[in-house]
Amino acid sequence: MRGVDRAELAAVLRTARARVKPADVGLPAGRRRQVPGLRREELAQLAGVGVDYVIRLEQGRGPKPSPQVLGALARALRLTDDDRDTLFRLAGSAPPGTGGVPMHVRPGLLRLLDRMSDLPVLVLSAKSDVLAWNPLAAALFGDFSTMPPAERNLIRQRFLGPGLGRIPLPPDSDSAADCVGCLRTARARYPDDRDLTRLIADLRRGSARFDELWRAARSGRLRGGSATVHHPQLGRITLDCDVLQERDTDQAVLVYSAPPGTPGVSALELLRVTGLERFAP
Repeated sequence: MRGVDRAELAAVLRTARARVKPADVGLPAGRRRQVPGLRREELAQLAGVGVDYVIRLEQGRGPKPSPQVLGALARALRLTDDDRDTLFRLAGSAPPGTGGVPMHVRPGLLRLLDRMSDLPVLVLSAKSDVLAWNPLAAALFGDFSTMPPAERNLIRQRFLGPGLGRIPLPPDSDSAADCVGCLRTARARYPDDRDLTRLIADLRRGSARFDELWRAARSGRLRGGSATVHHPQLGRITLDCDVLQERDTDQAVLVYSAPPGTPGVSALELLRVTGLERFAP
């Protein structure tokens, strides 16, 4: 690949940021907004990078972004596949190909998340990276934007922790085996994905339980069921989790809900009001 075209990369990032309205990504517009589209601080938060990093990129003097950062920027900016590929090429990186786990969430799916404001929703890659989430999911599970993109992985959180400390997966052993089986299935489909290979190696090295389950050599997939979240202010919240599969990208949409009349309903109603605010002691 050629080197970084910093001037053109900067121009593409600035214009793409100007096209995205705060409401498109679940952010309040505010009354004193003086710039079209997102602020740099908002893009940095959504992509999980520093504000200074975004500033340097937009001024054409930043370092060469890694593929992980480019993917996070493309998702935050709601880029189409073609625009995402352009972004990668300008940064001197090969666009994500069919040999790797798809990490780009289609804009249409992101718009669907925006409309599902009454329930917590996550979008996961084939290797369980958290690619997108709505505001209620952030209020329930924690703000994923505060984590480096490489660490936003539910299986990594489960076996290595501590992450955000709120893992939205069932704790039973069958669920743990399914998680490990998901990665084995993903490796069979994407044997050339370096991040997947690195993730599996980290998990086998850091978790004896994961290594034991991995050596069992069983495939698996994410399954719906009951999940308990330990919220720091609301305590234990038990919800139903339904898994919707996006076949074209091997991505999964996790939708959390509670049966009528259960404590989970009350907890979700309270979180809709409080959002990411912390409760006073």
